[in-house]
Amino acid sequence: MTRPVLLGAALVCAVAVGPWLAVVAARLAARDDAARPTAARTVVVTAVFAALLAGAALLTGLRPAGAAFAWAAGAAVVLGAVDLATHRLPDRVTYPAAVVVATALLVDAAVHDTWPALLRAVLAGAAAFGVAALAAAISPAGLGFGDVKLLGVLGLLLGWVGWGVLLAGVLLGLLTGALVSVGLLVTRRVGWRSAIPFGPPLIAGAVFALALTGSAALG
Repeated sequence: MTRPVLLGAALVCAVAVGPWLAVVAARLAARDDAARPTAARTVVVTAVFAALLAGAALLTGLRPAGAAFAWAAGAAVVLGAVDLATHRLPDRVTYPAAVVVATALLVDAAVHDTWPALLRAVLAGAAAFGVAALAAAISPAGLGFGDVKLLGVLGLLLGWVGWGVLLAGVLLGLLTGALVSVGLLVTRRVGWRSAIPFGPPLIAGAVFALALTGSAALG
């Protein structure tokens, strides 16, 4: 399938699914099944999802691993929106994402013989989860356990592409989080003891790493 066709399919899917993701995010944030997002938030969620979905399509093409990155794109949009609103990363999104990502990568290995990439993904996910869990145990105020679980999922995806992408993603995520924190402190929007949502910076770091080095690593 050519790139224009893939991008067109990604756009159609984003337009169809994006508004539903916005509703899911609003309901999880409010913990109310009747909650509805504003029109502006629906547009933002759909646009971000379209960009992530297009990136996933370009990165993997039409193959089982693409389903892992596509599902992760939807989960990332919902998790980011909820974390920004409530400083929570719901397990109802993170756990299914982990299962779908792992299953899709396993199917990819069976179909395309990418077993080394799958092994690397599992090791990377375990390493990211373990290191993050240790950091959270040492400094719970800096990193919540929701962030730890998110890093485990991101580790699977980034590790599947390559160790360098994993390291770049984690470092960029931490750097983005630090810059956001400093910016909020300087502008006095938060205080030194204020909780800052770390999920969006971690997701942004993973996206930056895949955009900068993912295609080269796969090539």
